[in-house]
Amino acid sequence: MKKFSLSKVVMYSLVTIYSALCLFPMLLVLMISVTDEDALLRNGYSFFPEKFSLYAYKLIFTGGSQVMQSYAISILVTIVGTVLAVLVTSMAGYTLANKNVKNRNLLALYFFITMIFSAGIVPWYLMNRSLGLTNNILALIIPSLLFSPFNLFLVRNFMNGVPDSLRESATIDGANDITIAFRIYLPLCMPVLATIALFYGLDYWNNWWNAIMLIDNKELYPLQFMLLQLQSEISMLNEMTMLAGTSGMTLPAESVKMATAIVTIGPIIFLYPYLQKYFVKGLVIGSVKG
Repeated sequence: MKKFSLSKVVMYSLVTIYSALCLFPMLLVLMISVTDEDALLRNGYSFFPEKFSLYAYKLIFTGGSQVMQSYAISILVTIVGTVLAVLVTSMAGYTLANKNVKNRNLLALYFFITMIFSAGIVPWYLMNRSLGLTNNILALIIPSLLFSPFNLFLVRNFMNGVPDSLRESATIDGANDITIAFRIYLPLCMPVLATIALFYGLDYWNNWWNAIMLIDNKELYPLQFMLLQLQSEISMLNEMTMLAGTSGMTLPAESVKMATAIVTIGPIIFLYPYLQKYFVKGLVIGSVKG
């Protein structure tokens, strides 16, 4: 039998308490989403709903084809955009980490400048229009495809830790840069690639800005933007009802907000545990034998 020391008991207890504290807010959001709106207005938020109601979810999934279509659009954009963004970022990081590339530090400075200065919304919008990135699926992918400089330097710094002898040995064997990158560097850099994949995936999944600026076709609305519109319409109708002084059924503004959160975080909850196993350092250790 395993013996538990006092330090392990304390450590496990602290981890359990911290995990519970992280779980409680999500549980509260779930409980609010299934609570009747009138009960929420009377009693506020509670872990134990006074009156159970799924009206918020029914309201979200009314005309379910639109919701499912928006779900499909968001999933497609997230998968394709994340894969392409990770590929572009990893190739740029490999280039900056390759000591055989001339002026690589100057290129790194060029990318660093973009972290400090931004051209603004108007040039961004005009460039997208000139490239035809309006009212099509590419408008949700391409504008966010340009890699984040932070992710770029994260990949470059990780690749700098890969022994140069690996590249030199592969070069002597006749391998080119593409082979070296895909056969050696990328497999060894899975932890950092999984990390930036999670970052890019979250950005694409939560992105509603591109839809506001570049999409007018309702059939191309991503999930986040469609639910944002639904929340705005519910809030507007409730305000109009209050101003008119009419009584009637209260639309579930608060419960819809929480139901929206539950609906939108679902795929991310399933994605994170899969990527978490790659968040382990030290894959390079032992890759080069002396």
